[in-house]
Amino acid sequence: MAAALKATTFLQLKKTSFNLPECHSSPSSLTNRSFKVKATMAALTASPTVGLSETFSRLKQRGKVALIPYITAGDPDLSTTAQVLKVLDSCGSDIIELGMPYSDPLADGPVIQAASTRSLARGTNFDKIIEMLKEVVPQLSCPIALFSYYNPILKRGVENFMTTLNETGVHGLVVPDVPLEETEILRTEANKKNIELLALLGCMLFSAHRTIYPKLRFQVLLTTPTTPNARMKAIVEASEGFVYLVSSIGVTGARASVSANVQSLLQEIKKATDKPLAVGFGISKPEHVKQVASWGADGVIVGSAMVKILAEAKSPEEGLKEIEKFTKSLKSALQ
Repeated sequence: MAAALKATTFLQLKKTSFNLPECHSSPSSLTNRSFKVKATMAALTASPTVGLSETFSRLKQRGKVALIPYITAGDPDLSTTAQVLKVLDSCGSDIIELGMPYSDPLADGPVIQAASTRSLARGTNFDKIIEMLKEVVPQLSCPIALFSYYNPILKRGVENFMTTLNETGVHGLVVPDVPLEETEILRTEANKKNIELLALLGCMLFSAHRTIYPKLRFQVLLTTPTTPNARMKAIVEASEGFVYLVSSIGVTGARASVSANVQSLLQEIKKATDKPLAVGFGISKPEHVKQVASWGADGVIVGSAMVKILAEAKSPEEGLKEIEKFTKSLKSALQ
């Protein structure tokens, strides 16, 4: 990972501007505004963001289900990522999962893998992502959970990595390629820095035939329809944020329908814990969101569909408009 940012990167982030729609405005009064990332002003006007657990607690009190979109940092570029985070937040996202591009993303399907490849080709790295987040996070009303594979964390040092996230204002961390038995050091350092570690609860099968489990943030656990009961209980017990339930066996990616096994698995997990349950992997349509919510999920995670919209957009501005439209449709499905 690069240790410092180039000056041109700062200039691009600060000077690039887009006309963003005001998602909270009524259709008749919808206007465009010019958005620029200004950390100083944001610090003066934005309210402190609560963490993941508190977010779920507040939603539960209102009888609401969390909408959790995922995007890949740096695709198509970090300036656009900053704008997308603002759009997702203003359109009602409750938590945003931000993926850090990685060269060997075992848990990701072709859409997110391609996004990571494009992002890395543009020079995106951890330091640049953090600098962008330092300016954007103070302007957001919802918490950010960073999705990172374990190797980049090890290279930086677990303690240093967690300290950086804490200082940046990131509330959660998802690490998909670390087995439950090896998360102790992550959980220890995350707790010290008030980072919610999300662990993936489940038994996911990949082309390399590796079984992976955790997703970080204080800690969220990920489970799939094939996770043995004993292991599922162990993961749920270790989770401190929310339980991440994988809706299908395999990597991330949009699917035509959600496995019916998810409904029974949700009921089974709820018997073992009162921690929030969020369902991800393959959730790509408003009808999926509505169905999973009706089954009792506390949160719904939508990733590949979001990433695909940005990848297929003819311009960053078009991508922002389509992200706004799609996010609003997902949010409406949860009303």
